[in-house]
Amino acid sequence: MSKTKTILKGKSADHYQAKFATPFAVLGIRIEEDWLTDIEYLPQDTSLLPPQNLLAAEVCNQLQAYLADPAFVFDLSLHIGGTTHQRRVWNTIRNIPSGATLSYADIATKLHSAPRAVGQACGANRLPIVIPCHRVIARNGGLGGFMNASDGVPLTIKRWLLHHEGV
Repeated sequence: MSKTKTILKGKSADHYQAKFATPFAVLGIRIEEDWLTDIEYLPQDTSLLPPQNLLAAEVCNQLQAYLADPAFVFDLSLHIGGTTHQRRVWNTIRNIPSGATLSYADIATKLHSAPRAVGQACGANRLPIVIPCHRVIARNGGLGGFMNASDGVPLTIKRWLLHHEGV
C-alpha cells in the first residue's frame, strides 16, 4: 500500500459501524461504546454497510425518520467533544427547529462571540444533521459555508437539507 492509513483510536480511518444511503450522500456512522461519535458525508458511490450494532441501527432508523419527516427530533446518545465555545454553539444549533434558520451573526450575538468563531464551530461539528449546522446561514440570507467549504458538494448538501426542511 503506497499510502499510510490514518489511525483513529486504534482503528483505521474508514472504520464505520454503518454506511447509510441518503439522496445527497452516504453517511458514515461511527459509534464508540454506547455513543454516537461521528456522522461523515461520504461520496454517493461509497459501498453501503448495514448497521453493525444496535446503536448504529437506531441511528440509521432515526436518520430514515428524518428523511421521511424533516420535523423529526433526534433522540440519541451523543458523544460531543469540542471546546466550551463549540459546545455552546452546537447546543444553540440543536435548538433551531426544522424549517427555520439562524445567521452566524445571530448566534454570535446570543453567545457574545464573533460570527467567524461560530462558523469555525459549525465546521468542527462531527454530528451533522443531528446537530443541524446546515440551519446556520449568512446574515444576508445566503447559504454561507458548510463543512468548511464555500462551494461545491458541501453546499449542494446544505441546499438539499434546507430544501427538505422547507427553507
